[in-house]
Amino acid sequence: MNITRKNTDALNAVVTVAVSKADYAPQVEKVLKNYAKNATIPGFRKGAVPMSLVKKQYGKAALLEEVNKVLQENLNKYLQDEKLDILGNPLPKIDENFNWDSEDYTFEFELGMAPTFDVNLEGVKNLTQYKVFADDKMLDDQVLRIRKQYGKMSAKDTVEKDDDISGTFINEEKGINSPSHFTLDVFKAKKEADKFVGKKIGDVVTLKTKGLFDDDHKLMDYLKLGHDEVHGLDIEVDFKIEEINQTEPAELNQELFDKLFGPGNVSSVEEIKEKIKEDAERQFASQADQKFLNDVTESLLGSTKFDLPAEFLKKWIQTVGETPLTPEQAEEEYARSENGLRYQLIEGKIMKDNNLQITFDDLKNYTAQMIRKQMAQFGQTNPTDADVDGIVARVLQNQDEIKRLSDQVMSEKMLNLFKEKVKAKTKEVSYEDFIAASYGH
Repeated sequence: MNITRKNTDALNAVVTVAVSKADYAPQVEKVLKNYAKNATIPGFRKGAVPMSLVKKQYGKAALLEEVNKVLQENLNKYLQDEKLDILGNPLPKIDENFNWDSEDYTFEFELGMAPTFDVNLEGVKNLTQYKVFADDKMLDDQVLRIRKQYGKMSAKDTVEKDDDISGTFINEEKGINSPSHFTLDVFKAKKEADKFVGKKIGDVVTLKTKGLFDDDHKLMDYLKLGHDEVHGLDIEVDFKIEEINQTEPAELNQELFDKLFGPGNVSSVEEIKEKIKEDAERQFASQADQKFLNDVTESLLGSTKFDLPAEFLKKWIQTVGETPLTPEQAEEEYARSENGLRYQLIEGKIMKDNNLQITFDDLKNYTAQMIRKQMAQFGQTNPTDADVDGIVARVLQNQDEIKRLSDQVMSEKMLNLFKEKVKAKTKEVSYEDFIAASYGH
């Protein structure tokens, strides 16, 4: 077998595989002998079918199968031995004059080559790494929310400013029928909140979704819509009021403190606020890290320039799914996935340049930390190592979980690398200002 490669340009190549009879004949002969032993053909005893008849009936199928096996095995070995960094899979070139009755065959495959480029992390500029703090207003609001949660509720028939309102968001055209519960301070626009005051059970309030909340993502929760649907959503929704309640906040006393944090653990409002502050800022840090990761990713996509074998990839996209795509559909899919592919290549280059690898110990330690946090949320604050190790072992038996957790571990390694190498200014902000910086509100 002879395999050669011709580079048509820096990003495209054609591999030619010449298969001779000697490459496949022994395998075909072996397959046909097995057919002869086991074939059941009327007029012949099992195992006594003439080879000429076996070849006539099964020869072409055996030939096609064995040539394809030899072809794929040797092509894959060639790609590995040559250490070719390809995108997608080799695409066979159609030969209208191909003749299976010949004894020697030539096959051609198109290759899309990964581009060569450098990634300059030190060149990423004008980024901010946020440190988000819980301000006094947020802490006061949280304390009031807790007091209301444990307070005494009484039903009403007319809405006032601080009431709890239950009902259903409705928009038939968008298929929205979403039960919801809120207080009026959830709305960003005061004029929208004011529409409720004075309304009664059974009344319908019409709201504009654009700018309704301080973060469009809240529309996902309240309207039960997908992530892509809520960005810039500008429609009207009806809210039918079904229940109105007034809550008398619980007193801030030791009985409430013990109910919230266990007997004797907290004895003052200041201590409650400190615990709220710790929990909130831990969550804020995670959100700020994700924003920084996203910002660096976006900056690298803009600053790291390289070409892709676009036409090859569009042809490959047509063939890769269960159902073949038309050229127009492949064009659309390529446009949707191009940035994702570019960042995969950038990320791969960063990992290679900085020797970022995931060991099994990395995976076990990360999973154990995650499990301990989850157990703590359910009151199991001091599980034994044996208990945690047992759960880790079970989790890591699932290949899907291994893939998901590996992605998270690598994301954490990338974040730490970016924090180390990307020059960014640090800025302390309240959560409200962080949301404004993140979503432009």
